[in-house]
Amino acid sequence: MQKIVYTQDNLQLLNRSFLFGDSVWVSFFIRNGNLIMAEESYFFLMASMRKMRLNIPLTYTLEFFQELFQREVLDKGIRNGIVQLMAYRIQDEKPLSKSETAFFFEIEESEDILDIKGNIELDLIKEINVNANLLSNIRVHSPENIYAQIYAKENDLDDVILLNPNKKIARSIFGNLLFLQDNVIKIPKQTEGAYISPLMENFVTFIHKNKLAEIEEAEIIAFESQKAEEILRISDEKGVHSVSKIRNKTFENTRFSEMVQKWAENFI
Repeated sequence: MQKIVYTQDNLQLLNRSFLFGDSVWVSFFIRNGNLIMAEESYFFLMASMRKMRLNIPLTYTLEFFQELFQREVLDKGIRNGIVQLMAYRIQDEKPLSKSETAFFFEIEESEDILDIKGNIELDLIKEINVNANLLSNIRVHSPENIYAQIYAKENDLDDVILLNPNKKIARSIFGNLLFLQDNVIKIPKQTEGAYISPLMENFVTFIHKNKLAEIEEAEIIAFESQKAEEILRISDEKGVHSVSKIRNKTFENTRFSEMVQKWAENFI
């Protein structure tokens, strides 16, 4: 499996991302040797940079990134994988509002990003919570994520459920959770602290258009996770995983598996 790391010529060792977490992360998706969902990912990158008040160079067009990934990723033989692109503010003498922006990305070849990659085990973490504000929906520096990753590792978990200050489910460390019960898929609202996710939005749109289930954005209390029949985690960073266990409750993965398979076939 190949791994590619790309940096711009003006990469600084002591940059503001390294020093202050002054950056945003956005994923682009490579499947079967093609860049898919490019527009969704690009517009999310632009929106994320605006929220962090990063200057957006005129050269950062959709065509610029399409040509860049073609040259630096696809032409080098990567068939499947997730491009993790970080845009950050350069450390310079200018006021922050006028500082220039740079980026780097990395990609490691993987299996089909639209396949369910396996089962994961979760639990609830109560020591910390995540906010529900303008920056909570984008992938920025998050000490809560770091704490939760260590907690998960120490407790032999793959991920944890993070709550907001109102004790409602926000998201997991790496992505969003979808709860299936009967014919309804419940998804935490973005106003509750859920991530904006081009990957999840594409899946949910497919489900809705094909009437495979009803979609309900909701405020979800932690106990409702135990009532679900199936749970799916969709992560722009990690891909798609089914949740097999939360505490003593185990979950099936039949209907979500069928939905994800139909979704993947839609891209053929």
